[in-house]
Amino acid sequence: MKLATLTVSAGWHRRRWCPVTTRLSLDAGVDLDALMLRDVATDTPVPVQAWREGDGLVSLAWIVADLPAHQTRAYELRRADGAALHGPGVEVREEGSGRLAVHVGGDHVTNYNFGPDVVRPYLYPVYAHSNIGVTRNWPMVTDVLNETTDHPHHKGIYTAQGDVNGVDNWSESSGHGYQIHRGFSRQYSGPVAGGFTEALDWTDAERNANMTETRRMTFYTTPARLRIFDYEIALHATQGQVVLGDTKEGGLLSVRVASSMDATGDPSAGRFVNGFGGVLEKECWGKPAPWCDYSGPVGGAWVGVAFLDHIDNPRYPTYWHVRNYGLMTANPFGLHDYTGDPEQRADLTIPEGETVSWRYRVIVHDGNAEQAQISERYHDFAFPPAVTVE
Repeated sequence: MKLATLTVSAGWHRRRWCPVTTRLSLDAGVDLDALMLRDVATDTPVPVQAWREGDGLVSLAWIVADLPAHQTRAYELRRADGAALHGPGVEVREEGSGRLAVHVGGDHVTNYNFGPDVVRPYLYPVYAHSNIGVTRNWPMVTDVLNETTDHPHHKGIYTAQGDVNGVDNWSESSGHGYQIHRGFSRQYSGPVAGGFTEALDWTDAERNANMTETRRMTFYTTPARLRIFDYEIALHATQGQVVLGDTKEGGLLSVRVASSMDATGDPSAGRFVNGFGGVLEKECWGKPAPWCDYSGPVGGAWVGVAFLDHIDNPRYPTYWHVRNYGLMTANPFGLHDYTGDPEQRADLTIPEGETVSWRYRVIVHDGNAEQAQISERYHDFAFPPAVTVE
Protein backbone atom coordinates (compact mmCIF):
# COMPACT_ATOMS: atom_id res chain seq x y z
CA MET A 1 0.00 0.00 0.00
CA LYS A 2 1.42 3.38 -1.04
CA LEU A 3 1.58 5.95 1.76
CA ALA A 4 3.51 8.88 0.23
CA THR A 5 5.84 10.04 -2.51
CA LEU A 6 9.14 11.58 -1.36
CA THR A 7 11.15 13.66 -3.84
CA VAL A 8 14.82 14.53 -3.23
CA SER A 9 16.27 17.56 -5.04
CA ALA A 10 20.07 17.55 -5.32
CA GLY A 11 20.45 21.31 -5.74
CA TRP A 12 23.86 22.53 -6.89
CA HIS A 13 25.87 19.51 -5.72
CA ARG A 14 26.21 15.89 -6.72
CA ARG A 15 25.07 13.72 -3.80
CA ARG A 16 27.01 10.55 -3.05
CA TRP A 17 26.07 8.24 -0.18
CA CYS A 18 24.25 11.17 1.37
CA PRO A 19 22.13 10.63 4.52
CA VAL A 20 18.68 12.19 4.09
CA THR A 21 15.88 12.76 6.60
CA THR A 22 12.37 14.10 6.44
CA ARG A 23 9.20 14.15 8.56
CA LEU A 24 5.61 13.37 7.73
CA SER A 25 2.31 12.46 9.30
CA LEU A 26 1.34 8.78 9.40
CA ASP A 27 -1.60 7.09 11.07
CA ALA A 28 -0.77 5.90 14.58
CA GLY A 29 -1.68 2.36 13.55
CA VAL A 30 1.03 2.12 10.88
CA ASP A 31 3.74 -0.39 11.84
CA LEU A 32 6.98 1.51 11.27
CA ASP A 33 8.95 -1.75 10.98
CA ALA A 34 6.82 -2.63 7.94
CA LEU A 35 7.68 0.49 5.95
CA MET A 36 9.60 0.15 2.72
CA LEU A 37 10.93 2.66 0.19
CA ARG A 38 11.16 2.12 -3.57
CA ASP A 39 13.08 4.19 -6.12
CA VAL A 40 10.37 5.14 -8.62
CA ALA A 41 12.71 5.33 -11.65
CA THR A 42 14.35 1.93 -11.14
CA ASP A 43 11.65 0.17 -9.10
CA THR A 44 14.31 -1.01 -6.65
CA PRO A 45 14.01 -1.14 -2.85
CA VAL A 46 15.94 1.35 -0.71
CA PRO A 47 16.51 0.72 3.04
CA VAL A 48 14.51 3.15 5.18
CA GLN A 49 14.38 3.74 8.93
CA ALA A 50 11.46 5.34 10.76
CA TRP A 51 10.73 6.54 14.28
CA ARG A 52 8.01 8.57 15.97
CA GLU A 53 8.77 12.02 17.33
CA GLY A 54 7.31 13.62 20.44
CA ASP A 55 4.97 15.80 18.37
CA GLY A 56 3.37 12.74 16.76
CA LEU A 57 5.10 13.07 13.39
CA VAL A 58 7.23 10.28 11.93
CA SER A 59 10.86 10.85 10.91
CA LEU A 60 12.31 8.88 8.00
CA ALA A 61 15.97 8.36 7.12
CA TRP A 62 17.60 6.79 4.08
CA ILE A 63 20.76 7.07 1.99
CA VAL A 64 20.89 8.66 -1.46
CA ALA A 65 23.57 6.62 -3.21
CA ASP A 66 24.12 8.91 -6.21
CA LEU A 67 22.18 11.92 -7.47
CA PRO A 68 23.70 14.37 -9.98
CA ALA A 69 23.50 18.10 -9.37
CA HIS A 70 20.21 19.76 -10.39
CA GLN A 71 18.46 16.37 -10.61
CA THR A 72 15.59 14.95 -8.57
CA ARG A 73 14.73 11.43 -7.48
CA ALA A 74 11.32 10.20 -6.38
CA TYR A 75 10.69 7.43 -3.87
CA GLU A 76 7.47 5.72 -2.91
CA LEU A 77 6.89 4.98 0.75
CA ARG A 78 4.89 1.79 1.09
CA ARG A 79 3.56 -0.47 3.80
CA ALA A 80 4.71 -4.06 3.43
CA ASP A 81 2.93 -7.19 4.57
CA GLY A 82 4.96 -7.93 7.70
CA ALA A 83 8.39 -6.56 8.62
CA ALA A 84 10.40 -5.16 5.71
CA LEU A 85 13.76 -6.78 4.89
CA HIS A 86 16.63 -4.31 4.64
CA GLY A 87 19.89 -6.20 5.17
CA PRO A 88 22.36 -5.89 8.06
CA GLY A 89 22.59 -2.07 8.23
CA VAL A 90 24.24 -0.65 11.37
CA GLU A 91 24.52 -2.74 14.53
CA VAL A 92 25.60 -1.21 17.85
CA ARG A 93 26.10 -3.67 20.70
CA GLU A 94 27.92 -3.89 24.02
CA GLU A 95 30.94 -6.17 23.93
CA GLY A 96 32.40 -6.64 27.38
CA SER A 97 32.48 -4.07 30.12
CA GLY A 98 32.83 -0.47 29.03
CA ARG A 99 32.83 -1.00 25.28
CA LEU A 100 30.32 -0.59 22.44
CA ALA A 101 31.11 -2.24 19.11
CA VAL A 102 29.82 -0.72 15.87
CA HIS A 103 29.31 -2.88 12.77
CA VAL A 104 28.18 -1.55 9.38
CA GLY A 105 27.00 -4.00 6.75
CA GLY A 106 28.45 -6.77 8.89
CA ASP A 107 31.93 -5.16 9.03
CA HIS A 108 33.50 -4.06 12.30
CA VAL A 109 33.98 -0.28 12.02
CA THR A 110 34.98 0.85 15.52
CA ASN A 111 34.65 0.43 19.29
CA TYR A 112 33.56 3.13 21.69
CA ASN A 113 35.58 2.76 24.91
CA PHE A 114 34.01 4.34 28.01
CA GLY A 115 34.79 2.12 31.02
CA PRO A 116 35.78 3.30 34.52
CA ASP A 117 39.50 2.93 33.74
CA VAL A 118 39.21 5.35 30.78
CA VAL A 119 40.28 8.95 31.39
CA ARG A 120 38.16 10.19 28.46
CA PRO A 121 35.95 8.00 26.23
CA TYR A 122 37.30 7.42 22.73
CA LEU A 123 36.76 5.51 19.49
CA TYR A 124 39.43 2.88 18.84
CA PRO A 125 40.16 1.10 16.60
CA VAL A 126 38.67 3.00 13.67
CA TYR A 127 38.72 0.98 10.48
CA ALA A 128 38.64 1.84 6.80
CA HIS A 129 37.94 -1.03 4.41
CA SER A 130 39.48 -4.46 5.05
CA ASN A 131 40.14 -3.66 8.74
CA ILE A 132 42.77 -1.05 7.88
CA GLY A 133 43.15 1.08 11.01
CA VAL A 134 43.33 4.85 10.47
CA THR A 135 44.11 5.59 14.16
CA ARG A 136 47.37 5.05 16.00
CA ASN A 137 47.41 1.88 18.13
CA TRP A 138 49.69 3.16 20.93
CA PRO A 139 49.16 3.33 23.86
CA MET A 140 46.21 0.89 23.64
CA VAL A 141 48.48 -1.64 21.88
CA THR A 142 52.17 -1.29 22.70
CA ASP A 143 53.99 -3.75 20.40
CA VAL A 144 53.20 -2.35 16.92
CA LEU A 145 56.32 -1.95 14.79
CA ASN A 146 57.38 1.60 13.85
CA GLU A 147 54.69 3.37 15.85
CA THR A 148 55.37 6.62 17.66
CA THR A 149 54.98 6.71 21.45
CA ASP A 150 54.51 10.40 22.27
CA HIS A 151 51.42 12.05 23.81
CA PRO A 152 49.71 9.10 25.53
CA HIS A 153 46.47 11.10 25.80
CA HIS A 154 46.07 11.00 22.00
CA LYS A 155 43.74 7.99 21.84
CA GLY A 156 41.82 7.24 18.65
CA ILE A 157 39.03 9.77 18.03
CA TYR A 158 38.03 11.71 21.12
CA THR A 159 36.92 15.01 22.70
CA ALA A 160 39.07 17.01 25.16
CA GLN A 161 39.85 20.56 26.25
CA GLY A 162 42.90 21.82 28.11
CA ASP A 163 41.22 24.56 30.17
CA VAL A 164 37.75 24.00 31.65
CA ASN A 165 37.41 26.46 34.54
CA GLY A 166 41.17 26.07 34.87
CA VAL A 167 41.11 22.24 34.81
CA ASP A 168 43.27 20.38 32.30
CA ASN A 169 40.86 17.98 30.58
CA TRP A 170 43.23 17.40 27.66
CA SER A 171 46.41 15.74 28.91
CA GLU A 172 46.99 12.90 31.36
CA SER A 173 49.62 14.81 33.31
CA SER A 174 49.44 15.27 37.08
CA GLY A 175 46.23 17.02 38.13
CA HIS A 176 44.33 16.30 34.91
CA GLY A 177 40.56 16.14 34.76
CA TYR A 178 38.30 13.30 33.65
CA GLN A 179 35.26 12.69 31.47
CA ILE A 180 33.17 10.15 33.36
CA HIS A 181 30.54 8.05 31.60
CA ARG A 182 27.21 8.25 33.44
CA GLY A 183 25.03 6.19 31.15
CA PHE A 184 23.38 5.82 27.76
CA SER A 185 19.90 7.24 27.34
CA ARG A 186 19.68 5.56 23.95
CA GLN A 187 21.41 2.79 22.03
CA TYR A 188 19.97 1.66 18.73
CA SER A 189 20.65 -0.26 15.54
CA GLY A 190 18.88 -0.06 12.20
CA PRO A 191 18.95 -0.57 8.44
CA VAL A 192 20.07 3.03 7.76
CA ALA A 193 21.69 4.26 10.98
CA GLY A 194 22.67 3.20 14.47
CA GLY A 195 24.25 4.96 17.38
CA PHE A 196 23.93 6.14 20.95
CA THR A 197 23.29 9.10 23.21
CA GLU A 198 25.55 9.32 26.28
CA ALA A 199 25.65 11.43 29.45
CA LEU A 200 29.08 12.39 30.83
CA ASP A 201 30.50 14.45 33.69
CA TRP A 202 33.55 16.61 33.04
CA THR A 203 35.45 16.69 36.34
CA ASP A 204 38.55 17.95 38.08
CA ALA A 205 41.34 15.68 39.36
CA GLU A 206 39.23 14.70 42.40
CA ARG A 207 36.35 13.76 40.07
CA ASN A 208 34.16 16.67 41.11
CA ALA A 209 31.98 17.70 38.17
CA ASN A 210 32.42 21.17 36.68
CA MET A 211 30.03 20.61 33.76
CA THR A 212 28.07 17.84 32.03
CA GLU A 213 27.88 16.73 28.42
CA THR A 214 25.42 14.99 26.14
CA ARG A 215 27.32 13.16 23.39
CA ARG A 216 25.53 11.68 20.41
CA MET A 217 27.00 9.56 17.61
CA THR A 218 25.16 8.39 14.50
CA PHE A 219 26.74 5.84 12.16
CA TYR A 220 25.33 5.43 8.65
CA THR A 221 25.05 2.47 6.28
CA THR A 222 27.55 3.50 3.62
CA PRO A 223 30.19 1.52 1.69
CA ALA A 224 33.40 0.37 3.34
CA ARG A 225 35.41 2.87 1.27
CA LEU A 226 33.38 5.84 2.55
CA ARG A 227 32.40 5.38 6.20
CA ILE A 228 30.30 8.28 7.54
CA PHE A 229 29.23 9.15 11.07
CA ASP A 230 28.04 12.26 12.89
CA TYR A 231 29.54 13.31 16.22
CA GLU A 232 27.51 15.78 18.32
CA ILE A 233 28.56 17.47 21.56
CA ALA A 234 26.34 19.49 23.91
CA LEU A 235 28.09 21.07 26.91
CA HIS A 236 25.84 22.00 29.84
CA ALA A 237 26.77 24.49 32.56
CA THR A 238 24.94 22.48 35.23
CA GLN A 239 27.41 23.21 38.04
CA GLY A 240 27.67 26.96 37.53
CA GLN A 241 29.30 29.13 34.89
CA VAL A 242 31.82 27.36 32.64
CA VAL A 243 34.75 29.05 30.92
CA LEU A 244 36.46 27.14 28.13
CA GLY A 245 39.87 28.75 28.17
CA ASP A 246 41.92 29.89 25.19
CA THR A 247 44.55 27.19 24.57
CA LYS A 248 45.78 25.16 21.64
CA GLU A 249 45.81 22.11 23.93
CA GLY A 250 42.39 20.83 23.07
CA GLY A 251 39.95 19.75 20.43
CA LEU A 252 36.21 19.29 20.58
CA LEU A 253 36.90 16.62 17.95
CA SER A 254 40.37 15.08 17.83
CA VAL A 255 42.18 12.19 16.17
CA ARG A 256 45.67 10.72 16.29
CA VAL A 257 46.16 8.98 12.97
CA ALA A 258 48.22 5.86 12.30
CA SER A 259 51.95 6.64 12.48
CA SER A 260 52.54 5.63 8.85
CA MET A 261 50.20 8.51 7.91
CA ASP A 262 52.38 11.15 9.59
CA ALA A 263 53.24 14.07 7.30
CA THR A 264 57.01 14.11 6.88
CA GLY A 265 56.90 16.34 3.79
CA ASP A 266 57.79 13.45 1.49
CA PRO A 267 55.09 13.06 -1.22
CA SER A 268 54.95 9.33 -0.47
CA ALA A 269 54.16 10.02 3.21
CA GLY A 270 50.93 11.26 4.73
CA ARG A 271 49.49 14.70 4.22
CA PHE A 272 46.66 16.87 5.43
CA VAL A 273 44.70 19.55 3.64
CA ASN A 274 41.95 21.95 4.68
CA GLY A 275 38.81 23.23 3.01
CA PHE A 276 40.58 26.38 1.76
CA GLY A 277 43.36 24.44 0.02
CA GLY A 278 46.00 24.69 2.76
CA VAL A 279 48.50 21.82 2.85
CA LEU A 280 50.49 20.58 5.87
CA GLU A 281 51.25 22.39 9.10
CA LYS A 282 52.52 25.72 7.81
CA GLU A 283 49.32 26.35 5.86
CA CYS A 284 46.78 24.62 8.15
CA TRP A 285 47.86 24.89 11.79
CA GLY A 286 45.92 27.60 13.60
CA LYS A 287 43.98 28.47 10.46
CA PRO A 288 40.15 28.51 10.19
CA ALA A 289 38.53 26.21 7.64
CA PRO A 290 35.22 24.35 7.20
CA TRP A 291 36.94 20.95 7.10
CA CYS A 292 40.28 19.24 7.39
CA ASP A 293 41.41 15.87 6.05
CA TYR A 294 44.40 13.70 7.05
CA SER A 295 45.35 10.85 4.72
CA GLY A 296 48.31 8.56 4.13
CA PRO A 297 49.60 5.04 3.60
CA VAL A 298 48.52 2.21 5.91
CA GLY A 299 49.16 -1.47 5.17
CA GLY A 300 49.68 -0.98 1.44
CA ALA A 301 46.60 1.23 0.97
CA TRP A 302 46.07 4.99 1.04
CA VAL A 303 43.30 5.94 3.47
CA GLY A 304 42.17 9.03 5.32
CA VAL A 305 39.91 10.61 7.89
CA ALA A 306 38.09 13.93 7.45
CA PHE A 307 36.44 16.17 10.04
CA LEU A 308 33.65 18.47 8.81
CA ASP A 309 32.56 21.52 10.82
CA HIS A 310 28.85 22.35 10.57
CA ILE A 311 27.88 25.88 9.54
CA ASP A 312 25.66 26.27 12.62
CA ASN A 313 28.47 25.53 15.08
CA PRO A 314 29.73 28.30 17.36
CA ARG A 315 32.76 30.03 15.80
CA TYR A 316 32.34 28.40 12.42
CA PRO A 317 34.64 27.88 10.61
CA THR A 318 36.69 26.34 13.38
CA TYR A 319 40.43 26.75 13.85
CA TRP A 320 42.55 23.60 13.44
CA HIS A 321 45.25 22.34 15.79
CA VAL A 322 46.73 19.95 13.25
CA ARG A 323 50.29 18.68 13.27
CA ASN A 324 52.67 16.92 10.92
CA TYR A 325 53.20 14.23 13.59
CA GLY A 326 49.65 12.88 13.21
CA LEU A 327 47.33 14.99 15.38
CA MET A 328 44.23 16.69 13.95
CA THR A 329 41.78 18.59 16.17
CA ALA A 330 38.94 21.03 15.62
CA ASN A 331 39.80 23.60 18.29
CA PRO A 332 38.30 27.13 18.20
CA PHE A 333 39.83 28.03 21.61
CA GLY A 334 43.53 28.64 20.89
CA LEU A 335 43.74 32.06 19.30
CA HIS A 336 46.61 33.47 21.36
CA ASP A 337 48.68 30.35 20.55
CA TYR A 338 47.78 30.42 16.86
CA THR A 339 48.59 34.12 16.45
CA GLY A 340 51.46 34.38 18.92
CA ASP A 341 49.70 37.40 20.43
CA PRO A 342 48.74 36.98 24.12
CA GLU A 343 46.22 39.79 23.75
CA GLN A 344 44.15 37.81 21.27
CA ARG A 345 41.98 35.30 23.12
CA ALA A 346 39.09 33.02 22.25
CA ASP A 347 37.78 32.01 25.68
CA LEU A 348 34.14 30.93 25.58
CA THR A 349 31.80 31.37 28.55
CA ILE A 350 28.73 29.19 29.07
CA PRO A 351 26.47 30.92 31.63
CA GLU A 352 25.04 28.80 34.42
CA GLY A 353 22.09 26.72 33.26
CA GLU A 354 22.83 27.17 29.56
CA THR A 355 24.06 24.79 26.86
CA VAL A 356 26.38 25.20 23.86
CA SER A 357 26.40 22.56 21.12
CA TRP A 358 28.58 21.49 18.21
CA ARG A 359 27.97 19.03 15.40
CA TYR A 360 30.64 17.42 13.24
CA ARG A 361 30.74 14.79 10.53
CA VAL A 362 33.55 12.23 10.34
CA ILE A 363 34.38 10.48 7.06
CA VAL A 364 36.81 7.55 6.96
CA HIS A 365 37.69 7.01 3.33
CA ASP A 366 39.93 5.50 0.69
CA GLY A 367 42.39 7.73 -1.13
CA ASN A 368 43.18 11.37 -0.40
CA ALA A 369 40.74 14.23 0.14
CA GLU A 370 40.41 14.98 -3.57
CA GLN A 371 39.82 11.35 -4.50
CA ALA A 372 37.23 10.99 -1.74
CA GLN A 373 35.55 14.23 -2.90
CA ILE A 374 35.50 15.60 0.64
CA SER A 375 34.60 19.08 -0.62
CA GLU A 376 31.37 17.72 -2.15
CA ARG A 377 30.70 15.52 0.87
CA TYR A 378 30.94 18.67 2.98
CA HIS A 379 27.94 20.09 1.14
CA ASP A 380 25.99 16.89 1.84
CA PHE A 381 26.47 17.72 5.52
CA ALA A 382 26.20 21.51 5.64
CA PHE A 383 23.70 22.00 2.79
CA PRO A 384 21.78 18.71 2.48
CA PRO A 385 19.38 18.09 -0.40
CA ALA A 386 15.78 19.24 -0.06
CA VAL A 387 12.99 16.70 0.40
CA THR A 388 9.33 17.26 -0.47
CA VAL A 389 6.51 14.99 0.67
CA GLU A 390 3.25 14.32 -1.18
